[in-house]
Amino acid sequence: MHNLNINNNKQRGLCLAVLGTASDVGKSIVTTALCRIFADQGVRTAPFKAQNMSNNSGVTPEGLEMGRAQIVQAEAAGIPPHVDMNPILLKPTGDTGSQVVILGEAFEDLTAIQYYKNKTRLFSIACSALDRLRDLYDLIIMEGAGSCAEVNLMPDDLVNLRMAEYADAPVIVVADIHKGGVFAQIIGTLECLPQKQRDQIAGFIINRFRGDMRLFDAGVRWIQERTAKKVLGVLPWYNHFHIESEDSVVIENPKAISPEKIDSPAIAVIRLPHISNFTDFDSLSSLLGLDVYFIEKLQDLSGFRAVILPGSKNTRSDLNWLHATGWSQKISAYADQGGHILGICGGYQMMGHAVHDPDGLEGRPGKSQGLILLPVETILKAPKTTTRSRFAWQDIEGTGYEIHMGQTRRLDGEPLFQVFERNRIPCETEDGCTIHASRIMGTYMHGLFDTPGITKRWLNIVGLGKITLPDPYGLAAKDTAYDHLAAHFEKHIDVSEIVKLINK
Repeated sequence: MHNLNINNNKQRGLCLAVLGTASDVGKSIVTTALCRIFADQGVRTAPFKAQNMSNNSGVTPEGLEMGRAQIVQAEAAGIPPHVDMNPILLKPTGDTGSQVVILGEAFEDLTAIQYYKNKTRLFSIACSALDRLRDLYDLIIMEGAGSCAEVNLMPDDLVNLRMAEYADAPVIVVADIHKGGVFAQIIGTLECLPQKQRDQIAGFIINRFRGDMRLFDAGVRWIQERTAKKVLGVLPWYNHFHIESEDSVVIENPKAISPEKIDSPAIAVIRLPHISNFTDFDSLSSLLGLDVYFIEKLQDLSGFRAVILPGSKNTRSDLNWLHATGWSQKISAYADQGGHILGICGGYQMMGHAVHDPDGLEGRPGKSQGLILLPVETILKAPKTTTRSRFAWQDIEGTGYEIHMGQTRRLDGEPLFQVFERNRIPCETEDGCTIHASRIMGTYMHGLFDTPGITKRWLNIVGLGKITLPDPYGLAAKDTAYDHLAAHFEKHIDVSEIVKLINK
């Protein structure tokens, strides 16, 4: 039992900051684990990330957009996600610019320089969001972003040590031993910080250890002696459960798959340059007897049972990439040979005859020729659609969410889904398009594979009906995974020491 000194007369909840030595070191996982652990102890716990940069987003019950990592953390804490948990979301549209989402609503596209010119206002927005959470919850687990010691960015920091100082939060720094150089990660981070900010750091967690843990005992002692700060534990690598990844870095630079090397039935997801919501396929990846590959380099598709075009944060740019690289010809040839193709959100838009952008929402105004796989046409225009939706595929009901800029008009074919509720409001409308006996289909619905019946019907259509869905599956499996994560964390991390830090 981990007892926090929660004073019901206290006006605001306590805070703990989980920062990192770099991107993708495990901050999100540690935050998720702590949300589950303290929520299980009856502590009203909520996640918070002042600023998130990711094209992997989701929708709150109010129909507002926020980062999926904080939605996952809210799920782990057993509470509804709210935009105050991620008040600022940056969705990269290119190498130097991002769409800025503030408190769940698209603000505008800004370059990095333009964004940081608004730093004072943005920091105030983030602080106000944190204050509101602290009025509602006993404990806020605050996640940082990237490295907490980016010297060039620290004057404009909205999310790491400056936010931890505002919250008067003790700081845990996560380092990734799998990346190599874990001692340099930790010592280098401290050396880049002024003494005042070094003093904010209370301890370290070493993540992704492989091998015999005893071999690192001397390393733990060295870190503690050198830094005079505690190593709170070493988290081993795990593969007996799965937690959604925050960033698409986990699917960067995928290798081509030779058809002769595909032993099990396999699905290909085209790894677009601006891919978004790639976690749509996590539930599919959990199926025994099915391999899901993200592929980027041009290759033969004949060995795959189905090809999926995923979401995109820049539909026209990624569509032009498909044409320029030769992917459009490969995909068309696969369709002509009787292959099954599914497009989701931006992928659905690309499958049509054309994508029009009269107002230049994704760059220069203009028109891009589609893949002409579906009889639809898309016009990109504001406002942005963000809904939690309930839908039906014939007699099977499902749940999902929609995040897209623009509207798609069906010219022929049949609608794929009937939508009967958006953001808790009943409706009667259609979504998507399907032709050739559902061999070619597209939809705006993210998360459709989290519903067992929907997944089973799609598997039947692509000729994989013999694959059995595990129990639990989809959303139920995610909740079980949070329990596994909490148990894994508590086994290897000194949570009682973390409680002491919070109680100080």
